[in-house]
Amino acid sequence: MNPNLAPTPAGFPVPKPDQLGAPFWEFARQNLLGLQRCTACGDIHFPPSPVCPKCLSDLQEWIPASGRGRLFSWCRFHKGYWDSVSTLVPYTVAMVRLAEGPVLVTRLAGVKTLAGLRLDQPVFLGFQPTVGDFTLPIFSLQEAS
Repeated sequence: MNPNLAPTPAGFPVPKPDQLGAPFWEFARQNLLGLQRCTACGDIHFPPSPVCPKCLSDLQEWIPASGRGRLFSWCRFHKGYWDSVSTLVPYTVAMVRLAEGPVLVTRLAGVKTLAGLRLDQPVFLGFQPTVGDFTLPIFSLQEAS
């Protein structure tokens, strides 16, 4: 896992979790990525749902993810849509296919240009504290070995 990133700037937009997503944010506070797993069929899914998207069972539990994934898609933002985000511009947003299967939209830290990115490139999980009481899961590129 990568080290924690610097806190987000003051005024950074933070999530407004509901009862369904609250466990995700509690896992993140502990520097873990939480995913829902159906105890009836074993399907691991994200975003959280009151029922399993595969078998429709309402028997759901939260489990920690491995923190490993691969790039599925990405784009570069050159405009800050909130004043606090403008200090981060430009920044890269990626869709990461987690080792457990679900796809997560996340910021991709430490990327200066899109030129070196490639499909299925390995990434690893880190966490960024916010000014509020939230910790954001953020991925970085895994160095070639």
